[in-house]
Amino acid sequence: MSRPEVGELTVPDRTLMGPGPSDVHPRVLRAMSTPLVGHLDPSFVEIMDEVQELLRYAFRTDNEWTIPVSGTGSASMEAAVGNLVEPGDTALVPTNGYFGDRMASMAERAGGDVVRVDAPWGEPLDPADVAAAFDEHQPDVFGFVHAETSTGVRQPDVPELTSIAHEHDAYVIADCVTSLGGVELRVDEWGIDAAYSGPQKCLSCPPGASPLTLNDRAMEKVLSREEPARSWYLDLSLLEGYWGEERAYHHTAPVTNVYALREALRLVAEEGIEERWARHRRIAGVLKDALDAMGLALNPDEAHWLPSLNAMEVPAGVDDGAVCEYLLDRYDLEIATGLGALEGDIFRIGCMGHSARPENVTLLVPALAEALEAQGADVDPAAGLAVMRERLGER
Repeated sequence: MSRPEVGELTVPDRTLMGPGPSDVHPRVLRAMSTPLVGHLDPSFVEIMDEVQELLRYAFRTDNEWTIPVSGTGSASMEAAVGNLVEPGDTALVPTNGYFGDRMASMAERAGGDVVRVDAPWGEPLDPADVAAAFDEHQPDVFGFVHAETSTGVRQPDVPELTSIAHEHDAYVIADCVTSLGGVELRVDEWGIDAAYSGPQKCLSCPPGASPLTLNDRAMEKVLSREEPARSWYLDLSLLEGYWGEERAYHHTAPVTNVYALREALRLVAEEGIEERWARHRRIAGVLKDALDAMGLALNPDEAHWLPSLNAMEVPAGVDDGAVCEYLLDRYDLEIATGLGALEGDIFRIGCMGHSARPENVTLLVPALAEALEAQGADVDPAAGLAVMRERLGER
């Protein structure tokens, strides 16, 4: 085999406004250049403590068992589902999005019997339907998606959902991948037993160390399982030894990713979590109203709008993939097409973390109008630009 000749790494400098990853804050990138230490080095143990405390702040929880899982958001998802769902457990999951389906797949692989509570794609779960599903199936675990990345829908009524589950002595798992750090989330106040997320969305951090939190009740279930979780790597009863007081070796943690997550969470704390939620609502609101004035309708109902992920309808006759390619080629700007049942029907436009800035909106609105006009779409760019400038205080 001949020796490969590969040049230096070069990648485009994109503006990321798709469903994730989002733009990474320069401070987070700088943190990743910090010298490497061992994953049991005393200095890294201190960093682990700091990351856990910062994660508690972002999740709005006092849960002792709050950690970054080594892996992408799907790893923290599988850690939550695979540890709380035991063989023979009944797991109730939603049908209203792509990631509810993924939750079902993980629960089945964990040995659970999966039942579903129905809602159309683009709509949240109705508490009455959840209550009826509990009465019919008596599930042991209930999972829901707080911010559905495939549909741009935010699940309201979370305390009502968790109350229904707890009345039936079930455990609640919340998918917060597209809400942590960008959309109001109160783990303790809302009665969530376990919540997981990813760092590359509203935290604007590269993937690799993914937030997870479990309350005492959930952790007691994990530690009292009759048989161990099917994944050794994601077995929380083993990870407890590394992230708990003992700090015993389990695996080599992604040290550089933990540095990055620490800095991203420092930015959350400096801004203030409620102020950060408000910024996402404000900047995404400008984007939403400008696109609405231009002629693009929001796909979910306004009451269920997810500021961090805006699902806009694709105009008739428009090739959504061609629009995304146009934006990449002309503007180094990333948005995404629909996923699953909404493929071809929506654009998914992220407004998350460091990407939720006025300059990103002022880039996107005219660029998207240009891309749509290139295909003959019936849009009104002038109206969209006028709303954008008015809302941002520009002349």
